[in-house]
Amino acid sequence: MKKLLVPILSVVCFAFLFPSLPSAADSPAFEKKLTEQLSLVQDSHQFIVVEGKTNSYQALLRTYEKRGNKWVQVHKSAAVIGKNGLSSSKKEGDGRTPVGLFSIGESFGFASKPANLKMRYTQTNNYHYWIDDPTSPDYNKWIYYRGNPNKRWKSYERMNHYLYKYAVIINYNRNPIIKGKGSAIFLHRWRQSTSPTAGCVALSEKQLLNVMRWIAPSKQPKIIIGDQSSILTQLKARNTPAK
Repeated sequence: MKKLLVPILSVVCFAFLFPSLPSAADSPAFEKKLTEQLSLVQDSHQFIVVEGKTNSYQALLRTYEKRGNKWVQVHKSAAVIGKNGLSSSKKEGDGRTPVGLFSIGESFGFASKPANLKMRYTQTNNYHYWIDDPTSPDYNKWIYYRGNPNKRWKSYERMNHYLYKYAVIINYNRNPIIKGKGSAIFLHRWRQSTSPTAGCVALSEKQLLNVMRWIAPSKQPKIIIGDQSSILTQLKARNTPAK
């Protein structure tokens, strides 16, 4: 998926077209229900919550950590998602960010490993690719390849892309991999707050590094993406014991 840049006519126009994102304090009812559902989670001590909409690229990212018997909010920042918003039935190239609850994979970037990082980190170069060609057996896989990529794949991303100075893999459509359901879903830095992604979740570089340093693989971190309703529905379904 190729990252897209939205032209901005002026800061003034943008302010009128896109009002500021609501903070967690603006929706106390949702925050209360979210905390209640998180309190029922048993197999994870860290959650990233990305709240967006089906018709907007603007989003809000919050992180929560279980400390003792209590879940506390650690970070909150503006984020951007796919240019066409969210989707619960994502398809390759649709410009949407997948709705769902996913595990967190390893981190990577073309820059040197950030200090105080707990995650596995790979410094990428020109031979690291992520394959978004649905016809390839390598679809939605990270491949190290020193040959001519155009002879092997119809479409691919270089993992040392400008936006991937630092990034984290979101384990969407990874096990099993279903061809055409979307690929290369990452948490990465944005171009700017007015530029959507092609389906990933993006933050400012400063906020991204804060989140990356916070993630602790030993705490089984998860990320949940959706609007308020779907976030609560997903958590409730996950926390309800099977009959």
